[in-house]
Amino acid sequence: MDNELKALIGEWEQALGTLASAIGNTPSFQFNQIMQNNLALIGNTMQATGNALIADSEPIITLTKIGNQIQAIGNTTVITSLFTKNHALQPELQIKGDLLQSFGSAISLPDLFMIENKSSTDLLNICVSILQSIGNYLQALATKIGANEKGTMINLAGSWIQTIGAFIQAFTQSIA
Repeated sequence: MDNELKALIGEWEQALGTLASAIGNTPSFQFNQIMQNNLALIGNTMQATGNALIADSEPIITLTKIGNQIQAIGNTTVITSLFTKNHALQPELQIKGDLLQSFGSAISLPDLFMIENKSSTDLLNICVSILQSIGNYLQALATKIGANEKGTMINLAGSWIQTIGAFIQAFTQSIA
């Protein structure tokens, strides 16, 4: 598979994964805990796979490649949190996974800022990295706050901000 196709598949897989997770985090759908966990598992697995494909599509080591690898590790950490039986460790893993995803998105920014003659695609990619970083940070913050109304609303906002960023990125990759 050529690198452009691999990146395109990875972008869409990541976007669909963020959507699955965001749907699971939306209180108005009133899913039970098992369904929420299943959507989180499916979503984070898709995100991890998508980020890994995107990273693998980069032929040289760049901050963007490393950032996608870190995001995949963050998704894997979130997945691990879903399987742990230790109730004290679960939120800690969730927070660390979300922060790794946030850092992975942000670490690509220097590569994007260093492009001399930025195209509209480059500017969109900067916005996407910022959106995804903010979205994941808000999810980590929500877990730290807890499962109260404030935490739920911050998690909802973070999930959908990340999803919007991921879909902009997938659409941008599709037209590039």
